[in-house]
Amino acid sequence: MFVSEALKINSQGHLEIGGCDCVELAKEYGTPLYVMDEGLIRKNCRTYKNAMDNYYNGNGLVLFASKAFCTMAICRIAQQEGLGLDVVSGGELYTAIKAGFPMDRVYFHGNNKTLDEINMGIDNNIRRFVVDNREELDRINDIAAQKGKVVNISFRIKPGIDAHTHDFIQTGQIDSKFGVALENGEAFEIVKYAASLKNVKVIGVHCHIGSQIFDLAPFELAAKVMIEFISKLKNELGIEIDELNLGGGFGIKYINEHDPIEYDHYIESVSKVVKSLCEDRKIKLPFIVMEPGRSIVASAGITLYTIGAVKDIKNVRKYVSVDGGMTDNPRYALYQSPYDAVIANRPDAVRCDTVTIAGKCCESGDLLIKDITMPEMKSGDILAVLATGAYNYSMSSNYNRIPRPPVILVKDGTARVIVKRETYEDIIRNDIMPEDL
Repeated sequence: MFVSEALKINSQGHLEIGGCDCVELAKEYGTPLYVMDEGLIRKNCRTYKNAMDNYYNGNGLVLFASKAFCTMAICRIAQQEGLGLDVVSGGELYTAIKAGFPMDRVYFHGNNKTLDEINMGIDNNIRRFVVDNREELDRINDIAAQKGKVVNISFRIKPGIDAHTHDFIQTGQIDSKFGVALENGEAFEIVKYAASLKNVKVIGVHCHIGSQIFDLAPFELAAKVMIEFISKLKNELGIEIDELNLGGGFGIKYINEHDPIEYDHYIESVSKVVKSLCEDRKIKLPFIVMEPGRSIVASAGITLYTIGAVKDIKNVRKYVSVDGGMTDNPRYALYQSPYDAVIANRPDAVRCDTVTIAGKCCESGDLLIKDITMPEMKSGDILAVLATGAYNYSMSSNYNRIPRPPVILVKDGTARVIVKRETYEDIIRNDIMPEDL
């Protein structure tokens, strides 16, 4: 019935997640409210880790993408489940540091790392910088030299693959702000140049072809392209690559029409390509890194709202407004991302009404779901938007000076706050009133 296995209908006839009644959660913590199922998050972590252990004989590491959902609590869960962490900013790295996450399992990504971020990564002895460009490479080498260190690096490679996702989340083709391209020789030349530097050591290569991908073929092709590049580096430059990061982007089920492949099947399928090509090209099997991204947390989260005004414009559209919107979930505004939703206080009600779920921001584009078939809804109902565990809290904002919602972690009927609800005082905390005004 639901797009996520985290959900069910309880004996009260209410939506339940992690053993907690969603209506009661809304009463206790207020709305909007992010709710995350800890049990499903841990299950997804173990699915990936077990697959890596099985198909690469333990010679690999699964990274949790902190950009999808970054809190100290999720860093601790990833640590406990034996995962690494990829970060893309100083703020994400700082969160990991404060959570006590082991720095020897941290990879720093991003296309324009600042000097402060590079210093922070080097000072905290992170496992790997994933280098994006020549300028960044020089900065890392110079700063490492000043500190008397040699920094281990990988390079982000554009393998020239169109993953058939939304234009804004395709990252593997040559026309992308990320990485260095294979087609024009840029990738080969930057690795060659890096080998001449004294304070960096080339350990690996990395690629990421996009997000929300439902096909195996792009991942298999990316693996083939990357192994061929590794072979070329060995044969022409004598550089042996020890680590291959194959990225991620595995699709999740946002709506019933989505049909994602089992996550361990992705890893199994790609491992066959990697092993076969390494044997054929007579290169050693590299240490394999994977970045499952949203698929660890997306389906484990929901967002609860209270329905306010219902506006029926006859023969045009029926708008159902909630007490949140693009400030807690901007993904429809950005990508027209699809979602499913249910009424938490009567989730099994018959769907008979086509409505558009609208947010409360002073913005005509503030929509959460357009033209969804729902039961008849009324003010005061609790709406649950499903599969919001990734890129919702992470991308939330204070537009219209709206405080961000809290995040609740639920498991076995127990709910714990892992991010407090912002207050109006939080909104003005950094404001300064000049004395002469």
